[in-house]
Amino acid sequence: MTTHSTPLFTQLLAAASLAVFLSPAQAQSFCASDGQSRPVQLMERFINADCETCWADPATPLPAKNAVALDWIAPGRQGDDAPLSAVATRDALSRLEALGQGVPARSQTLVHAVTGIKGAALRVAHGLPVADYLGASIELRPVSPAARQPLSAWLALVETLPAGLEGSPVERNLVRNVLFRPWDGRKQLLKDEQNRLFESRSMNIAPAANPDRLRVIGWVEDEKGRVLLAAQSRCIAP
Repeated sequence: MTTHSTPLFTQLLAAASLAVFLSPAQAQSFCASDGQSRPVQLMERFINADCETCWADPATPLPAKNAVALDWIAPGRQGDDAPLSAVATRDALSRLEALGQGVPARSQTLVHAVTGIKGAALRVAHGLPVADYLGASIELRPVSPAARQPLSAWLALVETLPAGLEGSPVERNLVRNVLFRPWDGRKQLLKDEQNRLFESRSMNIAPAANPDRLRVIGWVEDEKGRVLLAAQSRCIAP
């Protein structure tokens, strides 16, 4: 997964991440899950990049109320010659592997109930694009007794595309980049961790992505792959 950063982008990360922590009055825009309803369901729609018609399929499943959907385009056998190769990502292969699934011949939809963690909440946020990078973060707080278990944190940088774009019958949250981080809530937390699990990274913006349509969707899973918490950012003008 494309989660690494080089020394060149260390300063860019600091600049891009700064807006994540600023108040709405301090930043040009405030993009976080604060004030958003908590998703009760996570839908993942996978499309094989070889399937030219899958994107425009009128039978594309829709997320339920208070659910959030992700759209993954997995590389196909045709490689760069695949019709959807321009938006395919190897992160989709990593996600399918984590789910114990292979690349679908055409498309596949998986739905996960968000079960919750008693006494804990998930927050995701991102700053403004800087030199084709964007600082993003995911945070679980507090580390309640129910959260003291091995967890996996996923943070997807998505481009939200309106229904009708390129013939899609539904709105899509096209996955552009992914951060994955194992969290072990059982370890002894350092004083400066303030009883939280937190991760931030600079995430590369795909060349064809529209920065104005980018946001983040995050979730936390347990060892059995059950989705415990999910959150999505919204940008609010100051």
